[in-house]
Amino acid sequence: MFKPANRLNLVSEYYFSRKLKEVARLNAEGRDIISLAIGSPDMPPSAQTVERLCEVARDPSAHGYQPTMGTPELRQAMAKFYKRWYDVDLDPATELQPLIGSKEGILHITLAFVNPGEEVLVPNPGYPTYTSLSRLLGATVVNYDLDEANGWQPDFRQLERMDTSRVRLMWTNYPNMPTGGRAQRQTYEWLVGFARERQIVVVNDNPYSFILNDHPLSLLQVDGAKDCCIELNSMSKSHNMPGWRVGLCASNAQFIEWILKVKSNIDSGTFRGLQLAAADAYANSDEWHREANVTTYARRRRLAEQIMQQLGCTYDPTQVGMFLWGKIPPIYNNVEELTERVLHEARVFITPGFIFGSRGERYIRISLCAKEEKIEEALNRIKTIWN
Repeated sequence: MFKPANRLNLVSEYYFSRKLKEVARLNAEGRDIISLAIGSPDMPPSAQTVERLCEVARDPSAHGYQPTMGTPELRQAMAKFYKRWYDVDLDPATELQPLIGSKEGILHITLAFVNPGEEVLVPNPGYPTYTSLSRLLGATVVNYDLDEANGWQPDFRQLERMDTSRVRLMWTNYPNMPTGGRAQRQTYEWLVGFARERQIVVVNDNPYSFILNDHPLSLLQVDGAKDCCIELNSMSKSHNMPGWRVGLCASNAQFIEWILKVKSNIDSGTFRGLQLAAADAYANSDEWHREANVTTYARRRRLAEQIMQQLGCTYDPTQVGMFLWGKIPPIYNNVEELTERVLHEARVFITPGFIFGSRGERYIRISLCAKEEKIEEALNRIKTIWN
């Protein structure tokens, strides 16, 4: 009688993995579901990025194992990117580690810093992977609340009252997903002070800083942040490269060494073509970023706002990122009453906020990762049902 490891009892199948099976079944029945649920950019990388990948792939010598620490070209490009956009100086040889996306970074950082039974601070609402991976690795998850009345920033008073003697890591995510709360210099300064005072490593997950946002910020801009903090960043959103799996973590040399020690025992490096193409992508022009990350999403956002209004939901118009987060009207007992009706009657898949934690239970999230004509069609379907 075969049995899985006990740790599988600590997590459930990822919501989207489960729900997409249902959507696939509905599509097989001819229902033609429009998905506005997942944040997978539908636009391509820059032309120079694709051309560089093809060029390297044709090189017969480019297909061997690569260093786990990443090629010098990629590390240097990452350092230049941080200097160009955030005015943060990073040593490419010691203060940067290329990753196979941020999700991998969450795994490696937890393995490097947290012993089984120790605690990690996770935002509520927040990215589900902070919770699921922590539990799989034997850590104890302690939630801290994000305050809607304060732009979904942490509830600092709650955190200051906590017993953090067993806390090793604190996960933050600004600009925030799912709420769209903006990164704020004041919040970053408080987080660095909290990390120093409590001897906690604060990790800021920062893949959304360019989406609908003219002023990207980094936690590492705060004086002394590198001594006690780590920042994750990803090319998935900002460079339209979700399937390429290229990201980074940045911190002090000691933290990077510990993370590399874990990573080097798990994988054998990323294909050289992906690394060199990613290095070229980091040099995309300001104009490319404005069109891809601001102009296009702004047009889509206006349509998503109309969907929110049609559903009777309220939302903060100042939020950023590639989603729109809205509060459902009081006529619904729970969020799935609304999202399931939208799915089965209007044939539009949107995300219920409960998957992000208890403080998301009365919210929905609409993805902007669909062509304008698809979002407009979704709007028209919803209008037909709700009129």
